[in-house]
Amino acid sequence: MESAGAIERVMQGAIDFHVHADPDPFHKRRLNVLDLALQAKALGMRAVVAKNHQFGTTGLAALVNQIVPDFLVVGSLALNREAGGLNSEVVEAAIRGGARVVWMPTLSSIIDSKGKPGISLLDEHEGLLPAVMTILEIIKEHDVALGTGHVSLKEIFALTAEARRLGIMITITHPMTTGFGCKLTLEQQQELVSMGAVIEQCFVACMPVLGGMNPKTMIDYIRVLGVEHCILSTDMGQNANPSPPEGFRSMVGTMLQFGLSEKELETLVKMNPARILGIDQSA
Repeated sequence: MESAGAIERVMQGAIDFHVHADPDPFHKRRLNVLDLALQAKALGMRAVVAKNHQFGTTGLAALVNQIVPDFLVVGSLALNREAGGLNSEVVEAAIRGGARVVWMPTLSSIIDSKGKPGISLLDEHEGLLPAVMTILEIIKEHDVALGTGHVSLKEIFALTAEARRLGIMITITHPMTTGFGCKLTLEQQQELVSMGAVIEQCFVACMPVLGGMNPKTMIDYIRVLGVEHCILSTDMGQNANPSPPEGFRSMVGTMLQFGLSEKELETLVKMNPARILGIDQSA
């Protein structure tokens, strides 16, 4: 059981690396980006990364950051068809506009495209396409983070190998979530960590809608992988789930109850996300 005040202490300065909010063209979200920032700030959080599957969020983030002082909405881009796909010019513009995370395809990936032509990252020899290599060079040049999105296992390993070669910070997106992207075994996650990746464990995998995983299982994985190699985010915003800031508070409380220490959570939701996003870790 958590000590008195532990949840509130962990919430102070916490960062949610993966949040969905309105406006969204195809999904009803629990909060819009402005209300997300206001609610997260009220709970003591420091920042959230706003993600949308169909367009970059840098413009929304910039506007909300002018309205809500002492809080940071981080813009991002997911390389789906509607956002330009594997278009290096779109990536360059998003990063110059403030994006700190670039996700590879999510709902347009070859495993999540639902009957439409999926975007593959690999050529016929299972090497990364030239367009992907160009995008990775841009990510390296601007020193922003790469997320694997919902791509296949072969694509994840190819991306991680190249990210390691280039010195890019790469996060493996929700490897334990059911229904979206590629679910990875513990051994596969360990191999990716050995290659230099950070594992993004998303609490939404413990919610009934997307898997209902026992939180203890996620904690066991984190402990084996090492807290220094993981981050803990919500990936919330779905209309059936709590609002992301409340979901984040629930995640912190649940993880404390199931055995993660306050110190471990400080690493998972403050130090590591700040390092990946390139923001001051001491704040």
